[in-house]
Amino acid sequence: MAEAAMAREILIEIYLAFFKAVFALFKWLPLQEKVTFVVSFKANPLAVYKEMERLNFPGKVVFLCKGNCYRSVKNTVKEKVYRIESNHLFHELAGIYHLATSKAIIVDNYYGFLAAASFKKGVECIQIWHAAGAVKTFGLKDKTIRNRSKRALKRFKKVYKQFHKVVVGSEEFGKIFQEAFQLSEANILPTGVPRTDFFYDRERHEEIRKDFYRKYPELKGKKIVLYAPTYRDYEEERALSLDVGRLYERWKGEYALLIRLHPSVQDRLDFDDYKGFAYDFSRYPEINDLLVITDYLVSDYSSVPFEYAILEKPMVFFPYDLEKYERERGLWKKYEELVPGPIVRSTEELIACIENDSFDREKIRAFKETWNAYSQGFSSRNLVLYLSDSLALPQVQKRGMETTPL
Repeated sequence: MAEAAMAREILIEIYLAFFKAVFALFKWLPLQEKVTFVVSFKANPLAVYKEMERLNFPGKVVFLCKGNCYRSVKNTVKEKVYRIESNHLFHELAGIYHLATSKAIIVDNYYGFLAAASFKKGVECIQIWHAAGAVKTFGLKDKTIRNRSKRALKRFKKVYKQFHKVVVGSEEFGKIFQEAFQLSEANILPTGVPRTDFFYDRERHEEIRKDFYRKYPELKGKKIVLYAPTYRDYEEERALSLDVGRLYERWKGEYALLIRLHPSVQDRLDFDDYKGFAYDFSRYPEINDLLVITDYLVSDYSSVPFEYAILEKPMVFFPYDLEKYERERGLWKKYEELVPGPIVRSTEELIACIENDSFDREKIRAFKETWNAYSQGFSSRNLVLYLSDSLALPQVQKRGMETTPL
């Protein structure tokens, strides 16, 4: 184990040395009025890009994508798209070139190569993350980094220092980012989270419902329960913990159960015995589309509830391994203080909770207002206008940031 970790660190250092040398060469070239997106999760970057198109953003735009979203982004945007961390030399060189010559870099995750980037004065690296809130700790507060080497910890801190701004949807999340990345209040950019704009688009929601029930007509009229558990690092806990058979016995005909496992989990679920009731939607393209048709969300430590709350619909929390998860990963607060819905530990409790309508809708509304205070339906516009000012592009109509719905 220790030898594997050491070998990994050596490979990382070799790659970073290569990145640093190539970046230094490209840095001699002049900066361009260009925004480069670095993408692991496409929702936020594509929301911003769509608004750029709507506002006729005159700057150049480039996408550098991880393999999991490269094809999807390439098929969606009109700009140049390159694959990063792929062992493809041309794409790697192109990616470094664009990072070294862009006035704005927008990232949505942790990227180790940022530790080797020495941006010119005036360049801004903006972290838009991939969630609207957090239950589990991350960054320097993530308990899983305790076993990493001092060299790795030093690299993490170098990456976090590159975040000149971090986009947030609330003051609450801003405080978390300051703690997780050791940033100051001046690093926080309260434009709202771009991907949340979707939850205010009622016309789009209606289109999604119609399209969904065309594909799954047997689900029309049923109450939809979506179970969306988060990823567990410990292998033995990846098995589905709900008793689907018991739910089927109780709810068949009236309810439908949709399961969406975390993208990192490659397991395939077999629901042949529960046809017409249980469905594996783990590979369904857009979880946001599922949230629109969902009547009850069942989750645990995922960030999904922070966005689902905008719809003000019921949520149940099923942290069946709470003590272990808190010990292994860590939580920002006591679990019961973080979540806006009833907490259950078994399938029977889940059944009772939903059938008895054991939900405090005022608590859900307060949760929504706390975590989405800046995300009011035009967060993408706010960020594009900020970028326009940052790059000094007079062609984009200048307006103040919006703070109330259209």
